[in-house]
Amino acid sequence: MQYSVLEQAIRFAVDAHAGQKRKDGSPFILHPLEDAAIVSTLTDDLEVIAAAVLHDTVEDTKTTLNDIMQTFGPRVHALVKGETENKRPALPPWETWKIRKEESLADLASADDPAIRILWLGDKLANMRALYRAHIAKGQAAFDRFNIHDPLAHKWYYGEILRLLEPLAATAAYKEYSTLYHAIFDEYKGE
Repeated sequence: MQYSVLEQAIRFAVDAHAGQKRKDGSPFILHPLEDAAIVSTLTDDLEVIAAAVLHDTVEDTKTTLNDIMQTFGPRVHALVKGETENKRPALPPWETWKIRKEESLADLASADDPAIRILWLGDKLANMRALYRAHIAKGQAAFDRFNIHDPLAHKWYYGEILRLLEPLAATAAYKEYSTLYHAIFDEYKGE
């Protein structure tokens, strides 16, 4: 049986993320599936939606970019690479947080393929939804589950993403992201 690139990506991601949990304790696979659902409101390009499903496999599983290239080809590989952060596994994540975020933002700012922005919006909107729910329930303690606990650091990062994704400002996904950003971060003064 021949599967579409999206069906193949879902099967691949389910296997890659098997048994993993998010920081909130939910099954990890729900995040990339939510990301793909958001991305599907922005494009009907199955390779872009497949990349959304796969976007955390390289960062958070044993999957390599070469695995993505071999299984899904150069375009999906390039899209996943455009959303993959260099985690520097030899160092504690709290020590590398700022530089990793700065590098990722620089990659987003210089991305030639508009699909990279779509992928970022899907991923970060899914993250903002989860953070909003946690913030409603726990207030500032919602940031305690992250490597960096300072809400101002997260305000800076998500604010830069908001600015860099402005080309998508007419979309419902961007408007939701902006609304959630302000609902979470407007109370934190600074940066």
